[in-house]
Amino acid sequence: MDKEKELLIGSMSDIAVRNLAAYTDNRIALIEDLQNLSSYGAVRTGIVVITLCLKGKASLYLNGDSYAMYPNDLLICHPNIIVEKSMVSVDVDFRCICLSPEYVHQLTIIDNNSWDVMKFLENTPILTLKSEEVQLFCQYYDLIRSKLTGTPCRHQKEVIDALLQAFMYEFHDSLERFIKLNPPTYSSGERLFKNFVNLLTSSYPKQRRVDFYAEQLHVTPKYLSSVCKQLCGQTPSTLIDQYVMRDIQYLLKKTDKSIKEISNELDFPNLSFFGKFVKKQTGLSPKFYREQNWNE
Repeated sequence: MDKEKELLIGSMSDIAVRNLAAYTDNRIALIEDLQNLSSYGAVRTGIVVITLCLKGKASLYLNGDSYAMYPNDLLICHPNIIVEKSMVSVDVDFRCICLSPEYVHQLTIIDNNSWDVMKFLENTPILTLKSEEVQLFCQYYDLIRSKLTGTPCRHQKEVIDALLQAFMYEFHDSLERFIKLNPPTYSSGERLFKNFVNLLTSSYPKQRRVDFYAEQLHVTPKYLSSVCKQLCGQTPSTLIDQYVMRDIQYLLKKTDKSIKEISNELDFPNLSFFGKFVKKQTGLSPKFYREQNWNE
């Protein structure tokens, strides 16, 4: 079963090295040509990707699930998503803004609602915009592009920050058509939970121990568990298992790597432990899960 090679875009430097963007620095990249990505079977992102389809049609897979994009559709991918392009029409035209996770965290308009937004976008990664919202997106995109690629000015960074901040406010208003966003309270528990989710979702392969994340966040495992249960109704262990299982499902369903190779790639101690983990989560052994779901 021949699979095309996978491209890792873990940072803006990966985009720059492969000459994929019309503009890129360590915070932001603008991509306008899909053909640069055509030689890759899959792209694993470590960044935030916001893509607007202006013309034509594209069908793609996100973490193994099939989606279609049409004019006025906006695709939003948070870090650690695997994007596979299966078909793009010859007349396709789109605009894509890529942002580093660190930069998004500085633009705190959306990040304050990171868990609610992330869960919504995991289930609904493509939103259909109104014509006036599409026009607004293009206006911001064109202005940001002109400032990034034009003659540098003394306060260029501050100008770009202000433009992106304004864009995020506008996007926040549009997002409220699709999901109710509660005002952030900026409590210490919410900040901890947000940092835990960011750490969990942005890492690959993922650590499976709660005490690892607690140590990284400078809290006790007991306190982290209490905060998670209070804010999302689930334990850290449950959340970790869910996101680890998503990586496993993709590798079993969409690659021809052996089960042992997958176990090693995801840092399981041995094949037996890996098999027990998969069976606990799915009710099936890795072999039977793959047979039932291969290239679904």
